[in-house]
Amino acid sequence: MPRLTKPRRGRHDRDRRPATAGSTTTDLTTATGPSSVQAAPRHLSIGEGSTTTLAITGYPPEVGLAWPEVLLSWPGRLDFVEHIEPLPAALAATRLRRQRARLESARRLDADKGRLGDPATDAAAEDAADLADRIARGATRLHRVGHYLTIHAPAQADLADAVAQVRGAAASVLLDTQTATWRQLPGWLSTLPLGYDGLRMRRIFDTDALACAFPLASADLPAPLPGDGLPAGGVLYGLNTASNGVVWWDRWAQENHNSVVLARSGAGKSYLVKLDILRSLYDRVQVAVIDPEDEYLRLADAVGGTALPLGAPGIRINPLDLPPGDRRPDALTRRILFCHTLISVLLGGQPPPAERATLDKAILATYTAAGITNDPATWARPAPLLRDLTTTLQHPQQPAAAQTLAARLSPWTDGSFKDLFDGPTTYRPTGHLVVWSTRQLADELRAPGMLIALDAIWRDVDVPTPGRTGGLGARRLVVVDEAWTLLREGEGAKFLFRMAKAARKRRAGLAVITQDAADLLGCDLGQAVVANAATQILMRQAPQAIDAITTTFALTAGEARTLLAAGRGEALLLAGSHRVSFHIVASAQEHQLCAGIADLIDDSDD
Repeated sequence: MPRLTKPRRGRHDRDRRPATAGSTTTDLTTATGPSSVQAAPRHLSIGEGSTTTLAITGYPPEVGLAWPEVLLSWPGRLDFVEHIEPLPAALAATRLRRQRARLESARRLDADKGRLGDPATDAAAEDAADLADRIARGATRLHRVGHYLTIHAPAQADLADAVAQVRGAAASVLLDTQTATWRQLPGWLSTLPLGYDGLRMRRIFDTDALACAFPLASADLPAPLPGDGLPAGGVLYGLNTASNGVVWWDRWAQENHNSVVLARSGAGKSYLVKLDILRSLYDRVQVAVIDPEDEYLRLADAVGGTALPLGAPGIRINPLDLPPGDRRPDALTRRILFCHTLISVLLGGQPPPAERATLDKAILATYTAAGITNDPATWARPAPLLRDLTTTLQHPQQPAAAQTLAARLSPWTDGSFKDLFDGPTTYRPTGHLVVWSTRQLADELRAPGMLIALDAIWRDVDVPTPGRTGGLGARRLVVVDEAWTLLREGEGAKFLFRMAKAARKRRAGLAVITQDAADLLGCDLGQAVVANAATQILMRQAPQAIDAITTTFALTAGEARTLLAAGRGEALLLAGSHRVSFHIVASAQEHQLCAGIADLIDDSDD
């Protein structure tokens, strides 16, 4: 604290009253200060309480976001103070150059003497070189920083236990603390809001490390600003693993409503998604699910939802159906374009240009033969079937490319895979939860079945079915589990991308769940789907995929290690500048609905 010196008064100043300010300061100190201060080597007795001041002298090689939260969450009274003094860039560069010279000299001396290199020296030299490069480019600055802790206790007998608890909490995150022995009074004054550092026990921090230590930072999601009130919607995801706080997230309040859940098998991604669905239903969100493994049927049955098992006897979907109630002038054109997409997925890729041109004419001719034209009055007529399209392609007047295309489509029109398309649509599901199951489909039909289901869902999102609960203003969540099945197909990935781009304008959200990071991140369209998801959730990852995930999601080294060692049900939420680690929590009844069969068997064994 700057020392106040009493000015000398000359003979002509004796009649003046310069002591008024001093008297005011004395009166203020008497009114606000403690009644007495008694200094001891390791503590102070201030009024009726006792304090001890600690200084943080050692830090781990890497710190996470809001690392002081471990200390600030201690239940007792603790004052945490941070003194920051910017270091001029020229002085920082000079000192860093000297430090690099010392480290390099030590490394060369060891080499000349034939000694093994010191790993600590090598690591420090590499860090110093990286820091010097960032300082030269203006990417960071250096600061002298001191961190001090003042621990309060009602009595001296309780102070020792409080100090031991705080030092233990600091040691748990590799922070070294030292008691300001014989300097307790300057230490206490350094933790008061006076801008005074009497200990001067400082370390050099760069900007990034200093930002992680900012006292206002928190591992929790930001709370509403004063006066904003509590948010009306949202879903409970779990508890923060760092602070045990509640992780409550509202996808509908973000810039878009899409999400991506990426995890290896067995990490608990389906469990998390089912909890999200169940809790979204509480908030009157309508949900449609593409379910490849019948994991959502028990949930649908419990909440009165609808399940549509594609591939079951009697279940047929006609991809040439026009959306009911759609009166847009280009409705027929949209349906023709989807037929192109579906046939590309059936054939494993886009046909050659000659076949595509022939196919476009054949689709239009098939609709015309069924009496359907661009006139909306004709759209209520029965739509043609896929086998009608092959009949058109096989017409003798068609070119050779049409005959070839008809032969390639024959397995899906009159061969082994025709059951799904061989007839008019038999079932149009509606309701607050619709599950499209694709487990009974053959592997060759899995991707086309998912595409047809997504198309039916999108038609309901784009042009809501008359009489559907919620009307035009209903929020809709489209969940695509095991999306890698569709992402492997070029046209299927394009369809997902278009849905991700257009969903927000229709008050809908697309949730993509996959365990294959290579299929999602290995193509431009998969990367685009991730980029268009404001909510990103990562769970346990395989070592083979962690490098690609770290690059795509800009993870720190600590976050990458966390994902490699994450347990079942632990996840990392990424949303803009928010990065929160949490573990899933569920009630007993929710667990019964959301857990897989294997999990329920394990619970019964326990």
